[in-house]
Order: sequence, then C-alpha cells, then structure tokens
Amino acid sequence: MNIPRSPRRTVAPALLTATALLALTACGTSEADSGSGAGKTVEIRIPDPGNSGVLALGKKDGSLDRALAKVGAEVRWTGSAGPFAPAAQAMNADQLDIATGSITSGITSLAQRPGFKFFTATDPDAAGEGILVKNGSGITSIKDLVGKRVAVNQGGTGEYLLLKALAKAGVPADEVERVHLRPDQTAAVFNAGKVDAWAVWATYAVAEIGSGRAHFVADGAAIGSDNYSLNAVRTEFAEQHPEIVKALYRYLHDASAEEKRDPAAYLNVFTDVGPTAVTGRAKEVQTRFTRRGGTVDPIGPEDVERFEAVADFYAEQKVTEDKVDVAAHLLDIEKLK
Repeated sequence: MNIPRSPRRTVAPALLTATALLALTACGTSEADSGSGAGKTVEIRIPDPGNSGVLALGKKDGSLDRALAKVGAEVRWTGSAGPFAPAAQAMNADQLDIATGSITSGITSLAQRPGFKFFTATDPDAAGEGILVKNGSGITSIKDLVGKRVAVNQGGTGEYLLLKALAKAGVPADEVERVHLRPDQTAAVFNAGKVDAWAVWATYAVAEIGSGRAHFVADGAAIGSDNYSLNAVRTEFAEQHPEIVKALYRYLHDASAEEKRDPAAYLNVFTDVGPTAVTGRAKEVQTRFTRRGGTVDPIGPEDVERFEAVADFYAEQKVTEDKVDVAAHLLDIEKLK
C-alpha cells in the first residue's frame, strides 16, 4: 500500500492537541484486547484533544470516526492531552493506545522499559519553540543567561532547548540555573519574575507572545533544534491492529496538511471563549506558527539520524545515564503489516 507522504522540509509540528492538564483515567480493557471475536468494533483509546487541532476538529465533525469505521474501529476519548511522560506511563499500563509527544520527552520515556513505539514524525518547530524572555528584561542573547534562572520541564523539550542553546553559544550548562517545573505551572512563575527565562514550545509560548509582554531570545531555528513531534502507539495494539494504525496515520497526515492551509479552521473548535480559546494576538501568533508548520509523516532514515543525534546529546549532557536506542522503538508505517 502506498501511503501519502508530504515534503519533509517544512518546519514546526502540527497542532494536534490543546493545552490541558493530563487527567488520564484508568480505563477498562478495549474489545481489541478482550478477545471478543472477529467482527467487533475495536476501540482505540486517545487523549481528548481539547479545543484546537486536527483531532479536535475530527472529533467535532465526525470525520475521524468515519475514517476509522472503514477499518472497524472507533475512538474512545480518555482523559485529556498533556505531557508525554504520563501518557507513556498510561500506554505502558494498558490505559491508552495513542499519544503525542516530542522526541526529547520520548527519549527519557524510552529509558523506562517502554510498551509503545513511535509511528509518525513532524519536523522540528523552528518558529514556535525557544527561549522565552520578558520584553525589557535586558536579555538579548543566550550568553546573557549566565547567572540567570531558566524554567524547564525536566528531561523534556524545555531542558533540551536550553541545553542545546547553551551548547551552541559556548556557555557551560552549569553557569545557568535550571528550574524544573511542570509546563502548566510555569506561566505564573515566569510572569511573577521568579525565573528569568522559560525554555518552552508553542503550546505555552503562544499565549505569552500573544500578550505582547514576551518574546523568544532564540527560537528553534536559531537553536538548531532537532525536537521532532511524534505520535506513539501502544506496541501490542500496533501488533494486533496494524490496519487501524495505518488508517489513523492517513487521517493525521491529510488533516495536518489541511491545517497548514487553513489554520483558523482548527482553532477554537468547540468554543471561542474561556481558558481554552485562542483569541486576539495569540490567535494571530498561532496561525503564523501553524502556516510555517510541518505535516504528520512517516519516519524516514533522515529523521532517525536526527533522533539519534538527540539521544547522543542527552547522554553527553547526562540527561540520560546512557544513550537510548531510539531506532529499536520506531515503526515504519509504510511497511507495517
């Protein structure tokens, strides 16, 4: 089967999930695992996507259900989208079948005896991730972070971005204090001035930049980020239902390409008011990032090389004890049987 693949040299991951606290709930076993017999509809458990992104629109307009129905599957939305580390734990515990994360958080999760594999890649976000500072902070370069406190999510995208930026600027990592915080807790700390900068990605950066009070002192392009966005599938589910994984890939690929063409259609899917809505200048920022973004594609050889480079970097920086074998936990969606 020939599965569509778009050019890979676009940047920035498609917005697949909205900002939300992870609230994964323990779920009953799906019919896929219960041995209930052929002809039964297979449930695929995916974190609820919230108010924006291709999964949100697919949930609202029924297009995702229709795509999966063709291969005898249906979605059970479970919990809500959030950081990858707890989602990985949920897949390991057979409470979740699909999750979205970054290669950086993926590597640290792979070091914990994973029960999942990655099956798609979206190119690093050159525009929407970076080192965020307040306007007027006096920080005009990465070297100005010496002696400063920078908020990062430990072992994930934030820590990677900061370490990568420091290494490129020739600044020893121990000359900058890393403050380990959960991403959903960091905005208040950053805005209260308790940290001097925040290594962050679009999910959280859009609101800060949109407020007009903050900007990137270095974005993903300046840092040279290899921080891909990935989709993971529970290993047993992929082995039992490869046709469903393929169908989900095709849906995500096509929808992410459409999202690039018309970003506004994928924002504020269920409501345009309240804490999950993207409004005003923030909406303009998100739209710009998405237009410059990539699409959900199969994992190719060039991607694997860059994944391995991140794994090497994490081992060198002592984020992981040893180099993680990323290649052992990848699926070639075009060859999946």
